[in-house]
Amino acid sequence: MSTPHRITALLAATIGLTLTTGVAVATPFTPGAQSAGDRLFPTLGNGGYDAQDYDLSLRYQLDRTTMAASVTVRALATQALSSFSLDSVAQQITAVRVDGRAVPYRLDPAAEKLIVTARIPREAIFAVAIEYVVDCSKNPAPPGTTLPPGVDWPIEAWVKTPDGFATFGQPNRAHQVFPSNDYPSDKARYTVRLTAPSDRTAVSAGRLLASYKHGGETTWIYRTDHPIKPDVLPIAVGRFREIEQTGPHGLPVRSYVTLEKAPDGKYYADAMERTTRETPAQLSWLEQQLGRPFPYERYGVLGLISAYNGVALETATLSTFGGGLSLPPKDEAPTLVHELAHQYFGDSVAIRNWDDLWISEGHARYYERKYAAARGLIDLNAELHASYAADQRNRNEQGPAGRLKNAGSVLFDTDVPGQLMLTGLNTLVGEATFRRIEQTFYDRRRDGVASTADYITVANQVSGRDLTAYIENWIYSPTTPPMPGHPDWKAS
Repeated sequence: MSTPHRITALLAATIGLTLTTGVAVATPFTPGAQSAGDRLFPTLGNGGYDAQDYDLSLRYQLDRTTMAASVTVRALATQALSSFSLDSVAQQITAVRVDGRAVPYRLDPAAEKLIVTARIPREAIFAVAIEYVVDCSKNPAPPGTTLPPGVDWPIEAWVKTPDGFATFGQPNRAHQVFPSNDYPSDKARYTVRLTAPSDRTAVSAGRLLASYKHGGETTWIYRTDHPIKPDVLPIAVGRFREIEQTGPHGLPVRSYVTLEKAPDGKYYADAMERTTRETPAQLSWLEQQLGRPFPYERYGVLGLISAYNGVALETATLSTFGGGLSLPPKDEAPTLVHELAHQYFGDSVAIRNWDDLWISEGHARYYERKYAAARGLIDLNAELHASYAADQRNRNEQGPAGRLKNAGSVLFDTDVPGQLMLTGLNTLVGEATFRRIEQTFYDRRRDGVASTADYITVANQVSGRDLTAYIENWIYSPTTPPMPGHPDWKAS
């Protein structure tokens, strides 16, 4: 029996030519990974493909806890796939099609996975269309979460409001809203179609392409121009006052604030509108700090009456705030700037994995507190001194920002260490060089993702110094590093 090599050699000899040949070996079709391999969230994310585009539809009806929904994910296969998975939980899947054909699928509730069987060649663009019913009343704890008996998972992905709902995807709950590759490094563009009663307004990320009435309902269609990560996709329905403004360079600014009343009978929207009126000026201030225009096609603020899990969230193009924005005056405007800064660092420049969250939270904290100081709301040096003094205790309890001891700390214990590192870096290299580092890092990574190593590379190249140890000690060391410019500061 002749092998392909022998046949080739014989042909070459026969016709008197020297041939350089390769033997084509069929690429095996194998399952895509059912995890992105994250240290903090080991079951989150998927492999074997790169999501390019989501087309999501939801229909909200009053007094129902379920919604009929569908999502089509267009993706690029990065390997020859025999099967692939998406993150999915609290959803009744009714149909799955790949490129228009029904395919087998199964659910793994323990891992929160939808596993689809389909042969897809490497580098092929494919579309998986999923029809499902989502139960908004369910709030399962993520895999691996340990809670005391009788204690429920505290983060609600579906936040109920008196007049509708809002979604909360961070850090790992976007797939409770729609099946997805729910990992920050897999960004995609989104089309969102929201159907709701016509006396409500439905909002999401990006531009409003169209809205049309049918019967007693209205469908709203939004589209993002830029890729975003799943956990910062805003979706909300309610009775809102719409506030239209213009930001720098003609940027459209459209905010939505609740029309619900406070216990004293006053409209939350009145106070919230006064707060959101500062948004164009805040956009201009941050552009001046960074020397870069706002990264998206529009911006705005979504103000809810609900507590919204007790936090604000940097939902892309439309930052979300709860509790009627009822913050103390010294915190109100800086908090809006915090979420605005996230649009640059955290959204446009997304993190590569959850150990890199300081890039998002540290930058947001840095510019938030700088803004507060510029407004005369705080004594920044005194605040930094106090933060430094408490840093060692926080590291002992929670771990350093890039090596947290548990996933529950990820949203709350990376901002101050990141701020301290950036402040010290500014002192080490000087304001002008620090500004170039920030600009270069943003320019290289906008609309993409970045890791701590990526930031170190930029800092070293721009400064002409080896800042690796300085940055790594702040992000990874169990011991608080010395604070540049303040040798007298002590951490405990």
